[in-house]
Amino acid sequence: MSPTAPPPATTTVRRRPVPAARRPAPRATGGRPPAEERARTALRYAGPALLGYLAVRLFGMLVLAKWAHVRHHGIWPTLATSWDSNWYLGIADHGYVHALHAGQLNNLAFFPLYPGLVKAVAAVTPGSRASVGLLLAIGFSLVAACGVFAVGDRLHGRRTGALLTVLWAALPVGVVQWMGYTESLFTALTAWALYCVLTRRWVWAGSLAALAGLTRPTGIAIAAAVSLAALVALVRARGLDRRLVLGGLLAPAGWCGYVAWVGLRLGRWDGYFAVQKVWDNEWDGGIGTLRDIRSILVYANRPPLFLVLVTLVLIGSGALYLLSLADRQPPALLIFTGALLVVVLGSGGVYFPRARFLVPGFPLLLPVALALARARRTVTVLVLGAATLSSAWLGAYMLLVWPGPP
Repeated sequence: MSPTAPPPATTTVRRRPVPAARRPAPRATGGRPPAEERARTALRYAGPALLGYLAVRLFGMLVLAKWAHVRHHGIWPTLATSWDSNWYLGIADHGYVHALHAGQLNNLAFFPLYPGLVKAVAAVTPGSRASVGLLLAIGFSLVAACGVFAVGDRLHGRRTGALLTVLWAALPVGVVQWMGYTESLFTALTAWALYCVLTRRWVWAGSLAALAGLTRPTGIAIAAAVSLAALVALVRARGLDRRLVLGGLLAPAGWCGYVAWVGLRLGRWDGYFAVQKVWDNEWDGGIGTLRDIRSILVYANRPPLFLVLVTLVLIGSGALYLLSLADRQPPALLIFTGALLVVVLGSGGVYFPRARFLVPGFPLLLPVALALARARRTVTVLVLGAATLSSAWLGAYMLLVWPGPP
């Protein structure tokens, strides 16, 4: 083109204005969307899993409410102020005891995070501490459902994550997720700690595991999972990673801290284990569990339905762990569920709450979720429907017919 040639003609392209609802959100510093936008996106992505979770649990509540009405029971006292709930509320009201008396149960067997949260929230909100405790449990169950979905989605995709969440909601004793108990809080902390391990957020993983260790005795299982996973990652790393070290050291801090505090409070190094002995919860390597299983399945003429359910849950959990090993789940998940099974099955204490103790072990359900994700839609619907119906009926039976604690 010569210097004196006229410039080429240009074509003006008219663009339609982008509607406000479809315009991209303003970016935060560094090119990332604002935290609020990321949260909304994550909730939309997890929406089907959360809706499935709520559908299962609300159906269970409807069955429980109908059954309670027929038997002239109140549903609120059953959920908020029964059995262990009263122990947690007592800690929130009066704190812990200072002495250990032979043959006398005491509240030092219960870990402090949940009653501490109940006390703190009740101090700044209206309503009784029992109501606050129940609402906290329901709220934490939703956080837990998000965490369960996040782990399943991270490993096998959105469909498997959603199915895993619905299966967790439809556990035979899933009703405890909406009771004034610690299962929901503990599962929430555990699920997100495992997710942080999978995404290599080591400090977050250790911090959440430490909080889980302040929630339940089985917090030692998630502490072991995070610490050992951090140790393996540290060995494989070329240099010293302070985040790995800090995360691994933080993980057992909550459980060890409470056990040490009980020892100091009682003036004996084995104070916490002495408390557990009073509650008949000594670890015997599983001898007592095998004896109970044999008694229920072999020698009992008419074993109570709830004890049969607990036995089937324990046997099924062992089988699911073997399937998890065969599926080569990430080490952190296998360590957590393995340690959880060792603690629960190895205890020589009371038998009937064992199924409830395994509620946080959601990774055990991954083989089932994977199988349903690959199955035909009809099979998936039938399995989930049957699980939902049985969970609703068994939950109501456990709370309204079974005479003991869940």
